Amino acid sequence: MKEAELTALQAALAAEHAAVYGYGVVGGRIHEGRRTEAKAAYDAHRARRDALAREVRDQGGTPVAAAAAYALPFPVPDSAAALRLAAELEDRVAGVYSDLVRAAGDERRGTAAEALREAAVRAVRWRGESVAFPGLAERAATASAPGSASATPTA
Repeated sequence: MKEAELTALQAALAAEHAAVYGYGVVGGRIHEGRRTEAKAAYDAHRARRDALAREVRDQGGTPVAAAAAYALPFPVPDSAAALRLAAELEDRVAGVYSDLVRAAGDERRGTAAEALREAAVRAVRWRGESVAFPGLAERAATASAPGSASATPTA
């Protein structure tokens, strides 16, 4: 495996760790009518996280560990903020999967593209509107944490 591909796998894993954490916050703040959707997204990110950890191990790497906590990009006091956070989490995850699509070989590229598509679809559902090219670096420049695919870990 190329080093760039392992680096991209690790970045995707780190983003999934942050998404799992973030959806814990979303689930606690979102109104009851969207809780099932938040739980489904949480479960999807947990499954992707676990699969990525296996892939890293299969390639001889040591999977990056989750941080004990992550700094959220903005306060999440209510359901409206929880919706914005969910969309932000999906945008960030889409960005790292875009990087993995570029770095990966044939089979992994397809899996990464599917993960990118899933994140983009969830972001649209949370936000209520789409972006032209989800996950592209040009879009990431306008994100709240430039160059970061996930929430910032805190110690």
